Amino acid sequence: MIRLSADRDACRGAGQCAFHAPDLFDQDEEEGLVVLLHDEPADDRLPSARRAVAACPNRAITLTAS
Repeated sequence: MIRLSADRDACRGAGQCAFHAPDLFDQDEEEGLVVLLHDEPADDRLPSARRAVAACPNRAITLTAS
């Protein structure tokens, strides 16, 4: 199983995650910080999840196998 996690303390609201994987991430309206919509992405969403992880400037998003 592949799991996504987002560290809101590390997020600075760049929005790259929501840009690359809008079905997996959003940004809150108050601070623009990451909101994780699905922590277990379907197999067909893994490429966009990987792009979002790679694009995050603060490395606030991780993708791990469990």
